[in-house]
Amino acid sequence: MTEHHETPQPDTKDWTWVLERACPGCGTDATSMAPGEVAVAIRSALPRWGAALSRPDARVRPRPAVWSTLEYGAHVRDVFRVFHHRLDLMLTREDPEFPNWDQDATAVENRYADQDPRTVATQLAASGRGLADAFDSVLGRDLERPGRRSDGSGFTVVTLARYAWHDVAHHLHDVHA
Repeated sequence: MTEHHETPQPDTKDWTWVLERACPGCGTDATSMAPGEVAVAIRSALPRWGAALSRPDARVRPRPAVWSTLEYGAHVRDVFRVFHHRLDLMLTREDPEFPNWDQDATAVENRYADQDPRTVATQLAASGRGLADAFDSVLGRDLERPGRRSDGSGFTVVTLARYAWHDVAHHLHDVHA
């Protein structure tokens, strides 16, 4: 079991600005990526996540209030799952409102820090491949289909893909992978 430290402060920032400009924190520029390019990027990131989660210190937090590589990996696994569901909603419903996802509450409720890094790596890879395959299957006519978060932030299939990729890439940067 992992020694628990203080709970990281919830991330309350609105990250949708990454759809308009490169992220100065991680260097990712997803502003012109198509869903197919996001699919390629996701697939190329999966071995990096696997390597990071196999490190002996994957469970160790760099600072008490900063997630460990394991916690970030569990989060990214769930990012893949949540965004896959959101994409499915956008492709099957007219302008759906996405169910709210409190990522910080999910981390606590699902005990990210206590999960097995090998299991998380396997699940992350499977979920990542699933989302990549879903982005690859988007038809041109569906690229501008809308959907929105419960906070009102609107997305198209294209911007959802870009937003998802930034999240994954940013957390690769966070874990130095």
